[in-house]
Amino acid sequence: MGISKRVEPPIGALKLWMDYAEPFGHIRYEKPGRDRLMELIGRDLVCVRGGREVFSGLGFRVCAGEALVLNGPNGAGKTSLLRMIAGLLRPAAGRIELAGGEAELGVAEQAHYLGHQDALKPSLTVRENLQFWARYLGGSDEALASALTAVGLEELADLPAGYLSAGQRRRLSLARLLAVPRRLWLLDEPTAALDLAAQERLTALMREHLGGRGIIIVATHGPLGLDTAQNLRLGAVRGPDLAGAAQ
Repeated sequence: MGISKRVEPPIGALKLWMDYAEPFGHIRYEKPGRDRLMELIGRDLVCVRGGREVFSGLGFRVCAGEALVLNGPNGAGKTSLLRMIAGLLRPAAGRIELAGGEAELGVAEQAHYLGHQDALKPSLTVRENLQFWARYLGGSDEALASALTAVGLEELADLPAGYLSAGQRRRLSLARLLAVPRRLWLLDEPTAALDLAAQERLTALMREHLGGRGIIIVATHGPLGLDTAQNLRLGAVRGPDLAGAAQ
């Protein structure tokens, strides 16, 4: 079905990307399937940064086909929680579990993490940047064209990424989610720099992912159009507001 192997972090420019790109580790192409139900659970999580407790006693449960929207003021720990799930930040206490996934893989190895930075190399073309990530994450080149079309960048495929606007760079980063399917999406302010049309396109992509039994954890300060999503407000509430919904 795919490739599973240990990869040592490369040197050079790629090493500069590791804090805001995909976590290093096992690389495996995993096509979202319908043969099992996935459930992501956080239990009694504690986050400490710079000697300051950011949050404690935090818990959540998100099932296949569901989204959890992280709200709260700056510094409340939204990004820290996403990085914790992605394996880039170790919790001071508590644990994160993924039921129904690939037993031999960790949570981070079955997830896409989209951080604040876009992790693109300016000298490579749009297609070459996406091709790099597809191959690095264990995928193939087959889905590149459809991924670029889905984010509206097919006509810019041969343009160096250094010429892209901030919104176009964000759309190229989002294309990575489609080029190598993974069932868990961890998105940190995914609408940043996107115009209205691109935001609507992103909403459609997220709805499609949820319809295919994927899971989305997303930090945002604005509306996303996910009417049935759970809300978890950091800095105020220790668990998800099951009655709330992202507007």
